[in-house]
This record gives sequence, structure tokens and C-alpha cells, in this order.
Amino acid sequence: MYDKTIDFSKYSSIKIGQPAEVLMIEKSDPVPHDHTIIGGANNLLISPTPPPLMMLGKDFAYIRQTEGLLEIGAAMPSGRIVSYARRHDLSGFEFMSKLPGTLGGMLAMNAGLKEYEIFNDLHSVKIGGKWVNKNDIEHGYRFAHLGGVATAARFAIRHGYDRDLEQQLKALRSNQPSDPSAGSAFKNPPGDSAGRLIDAAGLRGKQIGNMAWSPIHANFLVNLGGGTYEEAVTLIELAKHEVEKQFGVKLEKEIRIL
Repeated sequence: MYDKTIDFSKYSSIKIGQPAEVLMIEKSDPVPHDHTIIGGANNLLISPTPPPLMMLGKDFAYIRQTEGLLEIGAAMPSGRIVSYARRHDLSGFEFMSKLPGTLGGMLAMNAGLKEYEIFNDLHSVKIGGKWVNKNDIEHGYRFAHLGGVATAARFAIRHGYDRDLEQQLKALRSNQPSDPSAGSAFKNPPGDSAGRLIDAAGLRGKQIGNMAWSPIHANFLVNLGGGTYEEAVTLIELAKHEVEKQFGVKLEKEIRIL
């Protein structure tokens, strides 16, 4: 293992943060219990005082077929997973197209779109050096309680990559803003949409400093250039407060704040 300086104002998708030391973990290294694991920083908001951070290194960016299953290292980016699935005609990974991040982050939040999510074809997850069956992992809409650091996962192999489905799912993301963001800021409440609620609360396009609730999609907190952590947190708390006050709904954050 070794330390690497990462500038989160450039590395994170929301372009907020500062240079910080991140402990890089390779295959033979023990995984420390006093560090917080991060991945591609696509749903991450880094505070000025983050906890000790760690990240899986290149040893965990692999994909192979073994024992009749598809095994993928947790540091593998979604784009490379989709490319592999296309080349080998493997179904079940279409929803990852244009979904940023690494496998580890997607596992931790049970990432997906509509009814398509990563746990659908998941077989097992390697946690603490042991394979854990997906049925033994508590999970649901946009959450999974892994109970440790996931270093790899195995998936059922189904043939028949569906390019039409891929295009349909891409189209569902066509309304997402191009400004830097951390993706959806809040989970959708049961039977409703966080974006609709934020919009109905009068916050669509609401700007504080250089951060704003996007006028394109109200559940996207966007950085208009030089936005700060304090501005972002203020808007998040404002949305939570107004939605609960006006509609009695408590929004649950999807964005991860460290």
C-alpha cells in the first residue's frame, strides 16, 4: 500500500474538495479498518475535514469468467464492464451504460435505473477475503449493507446483450444536466420523485453562490464553477427542510458526504 495525493476539486464528479492523501490498497495488502473506502467519487461530496480515506488500486480492476460466473474486481469502472459485456454478448449490464463509477461504489449503493439494478444478476460479493452470497446481504432500493469492503463480485452469466435496452436506458438519462454534479442528490421516496418534490417546493434553479439545483433536473445539485462545500450543504439542507415542511416527506440523501 502507498499514499497518493488526490485533488478532489478535479477528481470528484462534483468538482468540490481539496488535495488529500488517499491510501491505495493493492491485492496483498490488509484492508485497514480505520479508513473510509472511496471509489470513483461520482456520488461523493468531500468536506474540508474528511476522515482518513483509502481506495482500491489497479490490482482490483479486472474481469474474468471463472467457475461458470463472471468475476469483476471492485475497482473496475462501469464503462469497461459494459464494453466487456457487449464484446462477450453478456446480458444484465446494459443499465451501466453512461452510469459513472466503479463496481465497488455501485455495489455499496445497489446502483441502477428503474427496475434494473446491480443486485439483479449478482451472485456473491467478496468481503474480507470471503465470498458472501447476495441473499445474505441486506439490500434494497439504492442501499446495500455489505458489512465490510467489497473487493470483487461474481455475477450469473446470461447471454444476449440487448442494445435496444441499452439505448432505452440511455434515453432515460438524457434529461440529466451536463454541469458537474454528484448525480441524484436524494433517493426517490416511495411512489414519488425527489426531483418533482424539490421542483414543487420552488427550488428548481435555486442558486447559492456557485452551486444550484439544476433547472434541467431539480434533483441534481450542480457546480456552476468554483462552488464550495458550504454552498452545496446549504442547498441540500434547504431542500430537505422545504420538502418536509411543505409535503411532510423526509428526503434521504443519495449523495455521500465525507
